[in-house]
Amino acid sequence: MERIDKIIASQGKFSRSEVKKLVKDGRVTLDGAVIKSSDIKADPNINDIAIDGKSIGYKKHLYLMLNKPQGVVSATEDTDHKTVIDLVPKEFKRDGLFPAGRLDGDTVGFVLITDDGDFAHRILSPKNHIMKTYHATLQRPVTDEDIEAFKKGVELKDGTLCLEAQVRALDSDKPMAEIKICEGKYHQVKRMFAALGNKVVFLKRVKMGELSLDESLEEGQCREITPEELRLIQTKD
Repeated sequence: MERIDKIIASQGKFSRSEVKKLVKDGRVTLDGAVIKSSDIKADPNINDIAIDGKSIGYKKHLYLMLNKPQGVVSATEDTDHKTVIDLVPKEFKRDGLFPAGRLDGDTVGFVLITDDGDFAHRILSPKNHIMKTYHATLQRPVTDEDIEAFKKGVELKDGTLCLEAQVRALDSDKPMAEIKICEGKYHQVKRMFAALGNKVVFLKRVKMGELSLDESLEEGQCREITPEELRLIQTKD
């Protein structure tokens, strides 16, 4: 049970003070009855809370799929660059949103934005082996030696040993590859190829777990992730 003003404010559309004004004006109902005080408590999963007759559609947590463009940083705030949170449209804005995992500034593609820290930890922890899939344009094509090195775990130039990963060529005529990793080390994909004498020219994250980036999302756009899609993210490859 929580206070009505806290429940409504948690959804991101109104501040606590604005909710108090809505209540004072008689615009808020609890299970159909107009409430007189904003400190009345309710269970948002059971009780129907509405403003001007429209249910607030309570959601404890929010999960968004963003197609990140180049030049945008995976952070909640930055004084010099636009962040992934800056790209979240007004209807999805709420306190506590953050990117679950980071993409480099020049890397594009799937970024998951949420306010659910437990969920983010589960999908990002290497021990859970949730794969993140990337498509890369390389300086040279993938070799059989590269494939074996990824399987064993690439040793980076600084001596860091990466966990077992996967790589395969996407095009026999072009230096393009698909990479699957369950870690999120700094610049990891680029550093793995650099350790093998190759260079990443362009990188895009196309999948988290078994959920692919929505191809209808233009760069910079985002949409809400459905409960079924959340299960796909947590599906191990």
